[in-house]
Amino acid sequence: MQSPLPGILSNLQNAAQAAGRPVPTLLAVSKTQPASAIAALAAEGQRAFGENYVQEALAKIEALQGLGLEWHLIGHLQSNKAEPVARHFQWVQSVDRGKLVTALARHRPADLPPLNVLIQVNIDDESSKHGCQPAQVDALAAAIAAEPTLQLRGLMAIPAPWPDPAQRHLAFSRMQALQHALQSRYPQADTLSMGMSSDYAEAIADGATMVRIGTALFGARVRPA
Repeated sequence: MQSPLPGILSNLQNAAQAAGRPVPTLLAVSKTQPASAIAALAAEGQRAFGENYVQEALAKIEALQGLGLEWHLIGHLQSNKAEPVARHFQWVQSVDRGKLVTALARHRPADLPPLNVLIQVNIDDESSKHGCQPAQVDALAAAIAAEPTLQLRGLMAIPAPWPDPAQRHLAFSRMQALQHALQSRYPQADTLSMGMSSDYAEAIADGATMVRIGTALFGARVRPA
């Protein structure tokens, strides 16, 4: 069975070229997928993987530690689980409150590079989703930038799955404006993580520098029994 990875990488390149944008980083969303599936993609050259659940991710990180992979936490993180995340992940994309900034900074080992952090923005103000309000980005960015064990890298969002393309574009373009404003103050904040299997081409056109793709890479998610 042919791997979907080459086709997806080609699609990302074509979407970026059509929009006159740089080709984004592909984050393979591997939540609920077995370590063997991650290893298979890693053998094809995929390096960055996104996980939602801390305990599930830690088991995979340990099993695959010899492969030199880059692990991103993209799910909601409780402050009491910040310690293992700060020790074992390279990126946290779901920082949305000051308490979490403090916890991650305190637990990041000094002998590791700073933990890359994205601020998650609830751009469509959905009650069912985590993320800060756009007006809270500045205060969170300042808190992250003040921590020597953290590195502010930009923003992440999971916009509402609007059926209307114009509404999806509005959410993506608002995120792009927030990102431009943030990077004008913090040049190292070079990452805008948005777009998934169903809408990554639109996200790229509106400035995504990283897209999070799971279903198109792995197929339907494997639900735990």
